[in-house]
Amino acid sequence: MFPRLLQELVVFVKTHWHVLLSLLLGVLLPLVLIANLTEDIFRDGGFAWDSAILDWYRAHRTPTLTAIAAGLGVIGGVRVLPFIALLIALLVARAGGRIHAWYLAFALSGAALLNVLAKVIFQRPRPDELGAVLIESGFSFPSGHAMSNAAFGIALGLIFWRSRLGWPVAVLGVFWGVLLAASRNYLGVHYPTDVIVGFLSAAAWAYGLYLLMARRWPALRNSPGGRDDTRAPVDESVPVQSGRERDQTR
Repeated sequence: MFPRLLQELVVFVKTHWHVLLSLLLGVLLPLVLIANLTEDIFRDGGFAWDSAILDWYRAHRTPTLTAIAAGLGVIGGVRVLPFIALLIALLVARAGGRIHAWYLAFALSGAALLNVLAKVIFQRPRPDELGAVLIESGFSFPSGHAMSNAAFGIALGLIFWRSRLGWPVAVLGVFWGVLLAASRNYLGVHYPTDVIVGFLSAAAWAYGLYLLMARRWPALRNSPGGRDDTRAPVDESVPVQSGRERDQTR
């Protein structure tokens, strides 16, 4: 019986290796890194480089960089980012990608809720206010800005991955998340580990949600622009849907 099970397992891995690899790299690996970092922070007292990086940013601040970092914080904050995401979701839905719009909304709102829950559980104080440019309320771990903006950027990259804009959107999305994360360290309102864990959490959440929703609604794997804008999928079992077929998923 064991040889038969082993043979079936080998066949399964050969058939679905790309999905398993994506699951490993996109969900399981970030979760393992999050668990290790969190354990080191709250059980072993954290890392010396957490404060050293903040000191480096503090020594290299300029009025121009400070103004840019503060502006990024406003754009990526709760007063602006949700409206940007809502506008993009409405435009995507109008173009025919309603399930893509719902995915973007769930990715961003879910990341925000998970962040609030994590902050309530861990309650890590923010860095020394004397070294910060801004005074932020609430707890520090994980960074809400880093987590929300990383989820936003990664979700956009996944939504447009099979469109003609796939690579540019994916690169810009990840760059936006990294830029927002770095700006929080520059301003001194978060430790580097806060933004690292926030980014990794967003990656695991956004990609895991994408896999689940794409299994139920395969149209999510196609471009929201329809057949003419969709590159050939890696998995040929996922059809490229026409406009009529996409309408049936609504």
